[in-house]
Amino acid sequence: MANDPKNGNEAADIFTEMLRMQGEAARQMMQTFAPQAADKVPDESAIDAMGQAMMEFQQTWLQFCLPEEQRPAPLLSSPANWMEAMRQWTSAIPMLDPQAQQQMWADGMALWQDLLTKYSEAKEGEEAQLPFKDRRFADKAWRDQPVFALIHQTYLLFAERLAQNIDHAEGLSEEDRANLRFATQGVLDAMSPANFPLMNPVVLERTMETHGENLVRGMERLTADLERGQLTHTDTSKFKLGENVATTPGKVIYETELFQLIQYSPTTEEVMETPLLIFPPWINRFYILDLNEKKSFVRWAVDQGITVCLVSWRSVDDSLAHIDWDDYFRAQMEAIDVVRDRLKVPSVHAIGYCVAGTTLAGTLAILARRGQADKVKSATFFTAQVDFEHAGDLKLFVDDGKLEFIRQASKGGYLDGRYLAATFNMLRGSDLIWNYVVNHYLLGEDYPAFDLLYWNGDVTNLPAKWHAAYLRDLYRDNLMVVPDALGADGTEIDLRLVKTPCYIQAGREDHIAPPQSVFQALEHFSGENRFVLAGSGHIAGVVNPPAANKYQYWTNDGDFASLEEFVAGAAEHPGSWWPDWLAWLESQDPKRVAAKGRRKPGSKSNPAIEDAPGRYVKMR
Repeated sequence: MANDPKNGNEAADIFTEMLRMQGEAARQMMQTFAPQAADKVPDESAIDAMGQAMMEFQQTWLQFCLPEEQRPAPLLSSPANWMEAMRQWTSAIPMLDPQAQQQMWADGMALWQDLLTKYSEAKEGEEAQLPFKDRRFADKAWRDQPVFALIHQTYLLFAERLAQNIDHAEGLSEEDRANLRFATQGVLDAMSPANFPLMNPVVLERTMETHGENLVRGMERLTADLERGQLTHTDTSKFKLGENVATTPGKVIYETELFQLIQYSPTTEEVMETPLLIFPPWINRFYILDLNEKKSFVRWAVDQGITVCLVSWRSVDDSLAHIDWDDYFRAQMEAIDVVRDRLKVPSVHAIGYCVAGTTLAGTLAILARRGQADKVKSATFFTAQVDFEHAGDLKLFVDDGKLEFIRQASKGGYLDGRYLAATFNMLRGSDLIWNYVVNHYLLGEDYPAFDLLYWNGDVTNLPAKWHAAYLRDLYRDNLMVVPDALGADGTEIDLRLVKTPCYIQAGREDHIAPPQSVFQALEHFSGENRFVLAGSGHIAGVVNPPAANKYQYWTNDGDFASLEEFVAGAAEHPGSWWPDWLAWLESQDPKRVAAKGRRKPGSKSNPAIEDAPGRYVKMR
């Protein structure tokens, strides 16, 4: 079974092995500074095993760039060992010729001399001014003692120089450059001195203050996370589906083996005649759009007088190993027909978020080719891509080697959702991995109770057939925009046939679906389209309720042929883009009807299966 704790080691990847490294480093530190706390660790043999795994990992990690005789001591627990590891690792980077190597280390020595001079000349009570700044080293303890200042300033210098060398190295294709940049950043994130307890002054101080209790607590958490095969980001005990997340009242009115269809209860006397059908991505749980009453897009839309229906996808297990590309297209078309039939309406407004937006674009093309385009009155795309030419960092995971790795990892016909979560975490390793390692394993701080992080950790399994096709045909080969190169449910896809009015939203700081990539949908759809650029990224750029008064969005009612031209002529508006979308939606169909009869799920004319949020969202 996917959630059997015995599968924790099978789910281990580079991220998990990095956690093991922290466990051994923490144990070494505790023995040094708080030996009296060592007997409080619940399972010493497990810690020994983690320490051994850490050393094995380090050898595996370094073998890709260093010959055996050059590898440092396995335990990077001292500044000397850490500096030697940095020297050996950087010396193996191919674009750094001996002259560049020599110059980088000469710059490092100059930095040391400069810093030592500043500290020796600083007046009492005066803080030395350091050239490099980074929030990982924001605590004053990193600047109080010259040794810790030298360590983290040297690290930041090397990180800057390596990035510059990769950006300007000759003889690299852009694909190779991107892969090298990503791999180098991943190692640099892991090598940050903040991650090693004996080199982090904040951790040293906390260990002294608590007599090692912080590390005891951290190792208990580490052991639990290793068993789960997943990093904990928040206190999951504080959340329960249907009680304080996914709470908008509604009913499940239809279900198949792949999805449940939820219809939410009206809160207004009248509603828009054309209902709204939302397709959230099946790589996450749907309640990102219904986190709580204040953040919920679903509740907000209902309160605006919209009949909202939403698809809740089932997390795949071995019983759904047969699910493939075609099934998600068929599911979208089936959901559209069910809503039309249950509410006795000719058409729906549709929303597709992320990957479900990609599929929605193909669904629209299929309906158009079948002469059924009028089933969807309008389509809205939340950070969705159809043209993957500029698809961003996820393209780093679609070479033949990584596709083969994913194939081997997909046991029982599905990919364990923990792999996907680790992949997304690696894209922002400093924020989503190492920040939590330091705060909750090394410092022993309590986990926050944050609904967004709870949702982020609520992973879903993916069907292996669909996942392989998606990465290969879209991310790698970009076939969605090639007319008739792909098809679904027996019908070929040509996006040029899509004349449905479309509202296309992108996040300015989105690293999952970059705005340039989302923008390119305008080049392929043939109808009247509205493009809106929202502040923030893939999640906060979408989930931005008006009452929060956060961020901003940009619109451009003039002519533009590129994202750069759009931005150059755009008007900036403070706050949420949701009201702009609502105005656009009402312009498509302003007619309203009484919110009674079929508009109330669970009524005699619209019977229900169970209360929202339903069973499927709770299945693991």
